[in-house]
Amino acid sequence: MARKKAAEEAKASKLRNAPKKLASADKDLAHFPFLHNLAEREDLVRNGKLTSIIFIRDKNSKGQEVSGYIDYAHRLKTENFEPYFERKKKLMPKPSDLSYYNWETQHSTSNSTPNFQVIAENEGGLLFKNKRDRKVINVDPKSLPGDNSRRIEIKTTEYIQVVIYDHVTRRKT
Repeated sequence: MARKKAAEEAKASKLRNAPKKLASADKDLAHFPFLHNLAEREDLVRNGKLTSIIFIRDKNSKGQEVSGYIDYAHRLKTENFEPYFERKKKLMPKPSDLSYYNWETQHSTSNSTPNFQVIAENEGGLLFKNKRDRKVINVDPKSLPGDNSRRIEIKTTEYIQVVIYDHVTRRKT
């Protein structure tokens, strides 16, 4: 009886820890630079080796210009990304993201996520502090992004502006 229970437990554990199929798998994104860049990062972000903050500036469905910073890892955990990679849905900032601003209504929000703390009361502008290694990411385009971080401007016709901030988290081995 104990052996049967152990076998069932092992099977359940194997199912829980089975590698998930990437939402970007088997999608042809060659002509979509932004989605291609997200697909390249998906595995590293899901595995916690990389955290990425996505800055998007574009017009919403009402024609209003909005911008915001999205914690890619947090969105991957809380949303199904297949519709984005299939181009059935457009990734846009939400008021629940790290930062959100509607330029027409001047509605502004900022929220910390499991990966980042928002530091908004800073004279140098908006900063994000990685909760794992406590390194600060500076999103000011005139400044360096910080230790273990890089800023990548994505040239795309899909959005007005897209910038990805990659942060490699230090891991104790």
